[in-house]
Amino acid sequence: MTTGTPPDDAALDPEAVRRHRPLFRAIARRKNPKLRRTDITVTDEKTVRRAVKAASLGNAMEWFDFGIYSYLAVTIGHVFFPSGNDTMQLLSSFATFAVAFLVRPLGGLYFGPLGDRVGRKKVLALTMILMALGTFCIGLIPSYASIGFWAPVLLILFRLLQGFSTGGEYGGASTFIAEYAPDKKRGYFGSFLELGTLAGYASAAALVVALTEWLGDGTMEDWGWRVPFLVAGPLGLVGLYLRLKLEETPAFQRLEEEMADEHITSEGTELKEIFVAQWQRLLLCVVLVAAYNICHYMLLSYMPTYLTDELDYDDSHGLLILVGTMVVLMCLVNQVGRLNDRIGRKPLLAAGMGGFILLSVPAFWLLQEGSFAAVTAGMLMLGLPLVCLLGTMSAVLPALFATNVRYGSLSIGYNLAASLFGGTTPLVITGLISLTGSDMMPAVYAIVAASVGLVAVVFIKETARQPLEGSQPSVSTHKEAVEMVTSQTQDPTF
Repeated sequence: MTTGTPPDDAALDPEAVRRHRPLFRAIARRKNPKLRRTDITVTDEKTVRRAVKAASLGNAMEWFDFGIYSYLAVTIGHVFFPSGNDTMQLLSSFATFAVAFLVRPLGGLYFGPLGDRVGRKKVLALTMILMALGTFCIGLIPSYASIGFWAPVLLILFRLLQGFSTGGEYGGASTFIAEYAPDKKRGYFGSFLELGTLAGYASAAALVVALTEWLGDGTMEDWGWRVPFLVAGPLGLVGLYLRLKLEETPAFQRLEEEMADEHITSEGTELKEIFVAQWQRLLLCVVLVAAYNICHYMLLSYMPTYLTDELDYDDSHGLLILVGTMVVLMCLVNQVGRLNDRIGRKPLLAAGMGGFILLSVPAFWLLQEGSFAAVTAGMLMLGLPLVCLLGTMSAVLPALFATNVRYGSLSIGYNLAASLFGGTTPLVITGLISLTGSDMMPAVYAIVAASVGLVAVVFIKETARQPLEGSQPSVSTHKEAVEMVTSQTQDPTF
């Protein structure tokens, strides 16, 4: 027999195992040592909730910023680009929207490995500052009529700052919550991140509707559009305060201690580890996020423009229906989180992808019928499969990777997919409709994306109620920790 790690019993001669059973039991114990009480993290409920609040607020702000731009796309096209063809102004506006997503992978490449090296908390504070700054500055840019060519240049510059900072936001926020949450409640606490997404979108849409109704289209185009962008400044300061009050996650603290004990430094090795050793998991992450983001942006970002430009629906009515849809999803998303903790992540992901495959075409038939009831029903038909993804994805993605590369791998994979497929969704759908003349192209695009995503779901591992890779088991109470230890031995070591 060769030296090295002993093989599993199943690979050995059964006779040898029977003759030397104590030896093989000793080998098995050494390979899989039993848990001690000190090997289990007992979370503090108040600390977990503070961490969830701080991470979710940042996520809400991210999508508030991006939601504002989506819902004001037509107005921004008029303000920042030369007058002429309305379709070209809209395409220019969406192209600028997509520009921010093109630099998100660069943000992920920078902030992700940095978060694995210096800590989640510090990087999340930095991304919050930069994100708020970029959004606030957009609200200060003079119009094309005032400074000409420099207006769209400045818009693109600050969109690039938004996109770069956002590259470190989702991966860090989802990692932060996942590493704080107890194993049996990771889906539930993770769903608050997407509650923040919906709250950000709904707040942006509600503010745009309120300002439009109060000020009117002319005043909105003159200066009213600036107000939602300027609101990002104080929101960013609140989020920064909450994040700076938190400690590092237990998983990262333990990783730091282990690396200090063994005199290990990870500087300069993260990207090689991510792209060489983690490439299969990275690919799964990209495919899942691509499918999810296409469906996500189609409904929450592009839909108001679709209703207005393609179906000649009233701006405010379309946004109000979307706000109502998002409020329904906000009521459901935490229940989806609880459900995936009980029955598993994969069934909920499959239900979400399958729902888009089956319901997209009927939903768009209803949207094209045009009545208030039909449009509302169509939006809800798209919202229900989306909430299955929203309430589950933030628990699935961090569990794909080990602690030492979690922030970096997730940031790179998420932002690569968001860049190529998420932020370009409005632009691609607008182009496809223009090219084909068919108002059903959004449904076709969603079906293709969900079909690819469903294939990826088959290949991921079920991680519900399991410790994160590279992390200690995490429980809510000392009683659970004792039960976990005593369940494997009658004489536990404390």
